[in-house]
Amino acid sequence: MCGIAGFYGSRLPAPSYGDVMRGMLAQIEHRGPDEAGCFLGDHLAMGTVRLGIIDLTSGSQPVGSADGRHWLCYNGELYNYVELREELTALGFAFRTESDTEVVLQAWVAWGRDCLRRFNGAFAFALHDTVTGELHLVRDRFGKRPLYVARHQGAWLFASEMKAFLAYPGFEFAFDPDQLASIFATWTPLPDQSGYRGIEQIPMGSYLRLDGHRVERGRWTDLDLTAGPAPATEEEALERIREEVARAVDVRLRSDVEVGVYASGGLDSSIVAHLAARRTGRQLRTFSVRFDDPEFDESAEQDELAAHLGTRHTAVQVSDADVVEAFPDAVRHAEVPVFRTAFVPMYLLAEEVRRQGIKVVLSGEGADEAFLGYGIFKDTRLLAAWHELDDETRLRRMAQLYPYLRHFNGEDGHRRMLGLYQQFTEERLPGLFSHQMRFQNGRFATRLLKNPGDPFAAARRLVAEEPGYDRLAPVQKAQWLEFRTLLAGYLLSTQGERMALAHGVENRCPFLDPAVVRLAASVNLRFDDGYDEKYLLKRAYEDVLPRRILQKGKFPYRAPDSAAFVRSRPDYRDLLLDAGTLEDIGVLEPRFVTAFVNRVFDTPPERIGTKENQAFVLLSSLVWLHHWFVRRAGAERAPKDLALHVVDRRSSSAVSV
Repeated sequence: MCGIAGFYGSRLPAPSYGDVMRGMLAQIEHRGPDEAGCFLGDHLAMGTVRLGIIDLTSGSQPVGSADGRHWLCYNGELYNYVELREELTALGFAFRTESDTEVVLQAWVAWGRDCLRRFNGAFAFALHDTVTGELHLVRDRFGKRPLYVARHQGAWLFASEMKAFLAYPGFEFAFDPDQLASIFATWTPLPDQSGYRGIEQIPMGSYLRLDGHRVERGRWTDLDLTAGPAPATEEEALERIREEVARAVDVRLRSDVEVGVYASGGLDSSIVAHLAARRTGRQLRTFSVRFDDPEFDESAEQDELAAHLGTRHTAVQVSDADVVEAFPDAVRHAEVPVFRTAFVPMYLLAEEVRRQGIKVVLSGEGADEAFLGYGIFKDTRLLAAWHELDDETRLRRMAQLYPYLRHFNGEDGHRRMLGLYQQFTEERLPGLFSHQMRFQNGRFATRLLKNPGDPFAAARRLVAEEPGYDRLAPVQKAQWLEFRTLLAGYLLSTQGERMALAHGVENRCPFLDPAVVRLAASVNLRFDDGYDEKYLLKRAYEDVLPRRILQKGKFPYRAPDSAAFVRSRPDYRDLLLDAGTLEDIGVLEPRFVTAFVNRVFDTPPERIGTKENQAFVLLSSLVWLHHWFVRRAGAERAPKDLALHVVDRRSSSAVSV
């Protein structure tokens, strides 16, 4: 695991390239604290900070092909690199290292961009062809690893994290009002959004090819959720699930360092922990977060799982004060506006994981998206069939939706919700039927902004421009939206990859193995009605996991939001109401912000609603992003003495500086 950064087509003086690269890589040194290197060419520089996991002794970057034509800076892990290496060796390719990075490079030399379809991994990379002058920027199929690009004074800048741009001469951050409105409304950046002017993400499964002044954007793979041939029987489906998930765990245990597991106490991470414990040659290390607030705590399930599997378990206890204290630094690593605080405990957890010497963890992300584990999928089934059901059936279905939410408890609660659901049985946002109710909370948050315009325009464009989207069933559309928005934009990035890599920890997600996702598409809703979430997953592992975990139902990972600030740091009111800051940010509506902040701090924490919670966290994160990026306070957080190995092809020399 690593971080990459660089620039292409720059007008900077050539002698400054090395110093600029050192500054850019220093900003993301936390992603790869083991070593740093860069490649310098004509009008191009690119580099890597490396976290050594596979081939610790000879896996340094950048890596060049034997003939010196192709050079690669790589961030990620290729889980099937062993099999691909064997295939390439049979074709006559020779390898100088044992690293997966060299396999990526040789695969590109052998097959060009077609090699990407063979990859099972989480990656983002920059590959330069010194003969054609091309630079290829590529991102993995699910958006597991980030990759941003920016235009500045004729140059293309790129990096795993936007903070690297702070070190490029003359680059300034400025919020993009339209993108902020979209992010506030839909809870997360859309696939190409960053929240800032002039900066874009390369979407998941996509590439950017630069060739002088010519630019080519495209996809190398699509998200295919159409159901393939289903297993003939439920038992066959269960066996296929056990086989594919086990294989996905096996390839993600490939490492030259110890691998741990994030074990939250939920079904998905418990399955991963069970499989990893059976396959590792040592006592498995598991890690989790615990909360002082019992509303969010799952320690009982965590303890039972650790005892059941015999793991060596470490839990990080998190209080309101801990969330608030770590919030600014966690936001600096998140880099984008955030709608809840659940990423902060993960930041604290990764810090403890690395303190204990673990560099790699497996986690359960992706299972809910692949196997229909979220309430939004049940919502969609209910809303799509609403007019065909009588009230008794509607109430029965409603009781199966969100048992962990207080306002859903009991028949009275279900009857109160009937009126709410009735409002969303017709599609008012074209293409976004499944998410209309969710987006109501986001619509409230956009009131914080001066000119929100149409905050859902970008999301509507996203689905309108997707080939084949209209042919998907309602639940498949909901699933597609989850993969393309909240999973990649928040769960895999802000809450997952960014918080882990902030401390040099790599996370791997077996449920996002392409074969597992394909299998899930073929078995979902074939043997159940969809109201018992992840029915097949629970059945597949019912004989090997504690009954408590199997029976508790979906309990989403959450953390205290605005209540943590109100209870532990009332002085945050002054921070969020500072007139100079609000004016400097420029995109906020000061009168609404003032009234809103005062209302939150004057309301008992237990009575602050969901939409107010989300708006509060979005506002708080925006204030800190302004501090770190627009005001450039984050520019001073990088180490000043980063040792950098330089490959300088302008003079065909390699020197250490």
